[in-house]
Amino acid sequence: MEKYHFFAIMSRMKYINRWSLMNNTRSENISEHSLTVAMIAHALCIINNKKLGGNTDPERAAAIALFHDCTEIITGDLPTPIKYSSKTLRKAYADIELEASRQLLSTLPDYMKEEYEKLIIHENEDEHLIALVKAADKISALVKCIEEEQMGNNEFAKAKEQILEYIRSLGMEEVNIFMRDFIPSYSLSLDEQHISL
Repeated sequence: MEKYHFFAIMSRMKYINRWSLMNNTRSENISEHSLTVAMIAHALCIINNKKLGGNTDPERAAAIALFHDCTEIITGDLPTPIKYSSKTLRKAYADIELEASRQLLSTLPDYMKEEYEKLIIHENEDEHLIALVKAADKISALVKCIEEEQMGNNEFAKAKEQILEYIRSLGMEEVNIFMRDFIPSYSLSLDEQHISL
């Protein structure tokens, strides 16, 4: 009986660290980052639906977010300033990501490939849903900057400024609501968050 390696390979996301060019007080891997992005993307869809009269699928957004960086198992985490430094590099990296996606999908049985291709490559997906997942990715990066700042690490100060500027430039009301209602709590201690344990 044939064996399939997809999920064993996915489990290796925990070995791929983000922010490799930065001095981190605590390393962050793509597995934990993907979980954070999934939770935020799910919330953005709910805000869109419940407060703004939208019709996005929170569970679909969360599932796409869980796999949004899985190609980095093959490619590694290329720092954003490098990845987007020129059109040539951006195009080359997009081609590499697509090839990595195809390699990962090849480790699934045929009856599962189509469903996971929708999650990993997500062609013909609702554009607004994908925009919410991308916004969640940026918010997750902002959270990392805030956490590093809370630990007294100034290494992430410029990244925080740039990410905040990018998030504001999106002009997405769901994102603005999330930023207003949830982001301030990331700067508080557990006691200040008033949680009873």
